[in-house]
Amino acid sequence: MKHLLKALPPVHELQKSERFVLFMDQFGIDQFNLTAILSSVLNEIRQLILNHEWWGPEPGNELFLEEIFSRMEQSIHHQYSYTLKNVINATGTILHTNLGRARLSEQAVQHVIEVASQYSNLEYKLNEGERGSRHTHVENLIKKLTGAEAAMVVNNNAAAVYIILRALANKKEVIVSRGQLVEIGGSFRISSIMEESGARLVEVGTTNKTHLYDYERALNEETRMILKVHTSNFKMMGFTESVDTAELVKLSSQHEQVIFYEDLGSGVLYDFRKHRIGDEPVVSEVLKMGANLVSFSGDKLLGGPQAGIIAGKKELIDQLKKHQLARVLRVDKMTLAALEGTLMHYAKGKEELTKIPIVRDLLVSKEELKQRTEAFVTKLAEASDSYRYSIIEGTSQVGGGTMPEVELPTYVIALTHKQYTAEKTAMLLRTQSTPAIVVRIQREEIQMDLRSVSSEEEELLIKALAELA
Repeated sequence: MKHLLKALPPVHELQKSERFVLFMDQFGIDQFNLTAILSSVLNEIRQLILNHEWWGPEPGNELFLEEIFSRMEQSIHHQYSYTLKNVINATGTILHTNLGRARLSEQAVQHVIEVASQYSNLEYKLNEGERGSRHTHVENLIKKLTGAEAAMVVNNNAAAVYIILRALANKKEVIVSRGQLVEIGGSFRISSIMEESGARLVEVGTTNKTHLYDYERALNEETRMILKVHTSNFKMMGFTESVDTAELVKLSSQHEQVIFYEDLGSGVLYDFRKHRIGDEPVVSEVLKMGANLVSFSGDKLLGGPQAGIIAGKKELIDQLKKHQLARVLRVDKMTLAALEGTLMHYAKGKEELTKIPIVRDLLVSKEELKQRTEAFVTKLAEASDSYRYSIIEGTSQVGGGTMPEVELPTYVIALTHKQYTAEKTAMLLRTQSTPAIVVRIQREEIQMDLRSVSSEEEELLIKALAELA
């Protein structure tokens, strides 16, 4: 063992080798950091020798040097690879929360790149030559699309709920139906957010039934707000009853100090009900009914980046903008660019809407999906004979805690590898493919739904399946 340890080459000698210099150039790592990796590799080998666990080439020959640099290269790839990676979502779940929810349109992505790579007028008025506000860049678009008097953006919808309650109802009572005390992702609850905000929660009604008189009885001089929470992530069926927005608007308007605020959750600017997809209320309709404030997400059915959008009465929005939390919860220039790029599609309307991936994927016809699926299977069969496959009818999900009752008809490719189990096939697609591929597993076969796969990604998917074979 001693002679093996003595034969280990010193670090300063290895630093002079051609491979060491090549690694610095190839991977763009400076000498200090690359030396640290080299030292770590040598220490690992030294420990293996001391533990009588070294089975590699003996120190002192060329094969051992090759082993050192091979281990260095593996360590470099491990340490300097991005952990946030592109994924092909072949599950058919359009707003897959674990896979980043909404994909941005090409135009929105380009706008982000332009703004991120250069200086911008984020908080600068070009015409006046003086300081401006970052709120203005998307506010006019939001006002145009929703009919609101004013608007602002924070970093997500939970933040929107929090700042509204903190700024406008701190130490005051907020009335909420028990049937709307929802829990969103990650065990965050509306009731907990209200508690943190300082607002005092007043629950009315029961889990399945809340009447107008429940709200009326709860109103008093301490009431500051009636909050309606749209139950985007679940659906109650059967013996249920709730109070609609129009009735709550009318009730709140009878009390000067009471604000009516509706948390819409998913945020719909385009009416999918025209296509018999869900029953999500359109933001502009809720504001037209008289809601003082609404809030909704940017990265769900709207199809933009993660953001919490607040729209409504100018007097209230101005109070929110001046609150100290507005700076804590504000969004950066890249989020604003992505949101502006997305909202611009809505502002232009018609053909522009289908450039937003979530809108396109929701509205794609079953016939088009069938054609794409059949063409995909034909190309896969030409690329590889290692699979047994079939095309079956199925359903896609919207996902992201939205439209839980909606099942979109689709066609699913069911694949079985002739050697690997479904679990191993799925694991290899996740870990060995670039980009990684996520599929569903059902009935001991992998299933792929092209609804959530772009046309450009289809070729990458076929290539990955062929290489796996």
